[in-house]
Amino acid sequence: MRLSAGLVAGLLAGCAGLAADPSLARADPAEFADWSCSRIRDETDAVHYRAASLNWQVDRRAGRHIVELGLGLRVFWPALQALLPEGPDGRALTRMEGRSDALQVAGRQQGCPAADEDAANERLAGLPVRPGERLVYEEQRGVRGPLVELALDVVALRRNEIEFLRESGGARSVWRQDMAGNVTEGPDGALVWPALLRQPLALGDVVAGDLLVNGEPDRRARVRGQVVAVGPLRVAGRAFDAAVIELFGDVPLGQSSTRLDGSLVIERAAGLLLRLDLQSAQPDFSLQRRLVRVQPPH
Repeated sequence: MRLSAGLVAGLLAGCAGLAADPSLARADPAEFADWSCSRIRDETDAVHYRAASLNWQVDRRAGRHIVELGLGLRVFWPALQALLPEGPDGRALTRMEGRSDALQVAGRQQGCPAADEDAANERLAGLPVRPGERLVYEEQRGVRGPLVELALDVVALRRNEIEFLRESGGARSVWRQDMAGNVTEGPDGALVWPALLRQPLALGDVVAGDLLVNGEPDRRARVRGQVVAVGPLRVAGRAFDAAVIELFGDVPLGQSSTRLDGSLVIERAAGLLLRLDLQSAQPDFSLQRRLVRVQPPH
């Protein structure tokens, strides 16, 4: 999640608008006394993700589109609270903050080391890609568009984020995704979906969110989807544990909208995109992208 310094300052000035019952924030660190440090870290990540996701949904309904969502983020609770109105959503956020505080206390009591985002850990050891490798996709826009290659170099694997770098024509751009498969950052004009997916993805799960044209807040599609298949899938010479998600939705156009259909194939451990197929009368949301090879470090 990224909030500008000016926005945070404004939010802090208006923080008094959220009247939360202090009792809602109470959580007992003893609940986590027998948890491992790894489990405490994972639960903290999950709580922070749920908090940011709640704000994303409220923010989207309000039409502000301020919060950028990513798993593994560290949340700034006063800013998140200032974005939420009083009522059930605000109370839910207060409970999440209390649970986060209790988890941090439990971690300190057990002597857990501070999370090092760049350090290899047990989760990273099981991921299907390594830093330095290159993911090469074939991409086609529209039905008759030319096939082009999109090459993304794996720059960093963090506990809950993968960072990629694309170099094309002398220009460099950063792409980021969380481990659920949400694309949280990309160059202007790239298609991103910062709050569509979650972990774990199981057969029958339903997802919902927006597809956005990065840098163009008014160019978005509202989509829902369902996991229709899970299991091993061999792509680009590698075996992946994949989830296939059927998508459907619409692209708002003033007072009307146009239909969108498609599918998304995601590797479930790290959220790597294996294939994306979108069909729509709107060119921004007519796109096919598929992983064709994984190149070793160069």
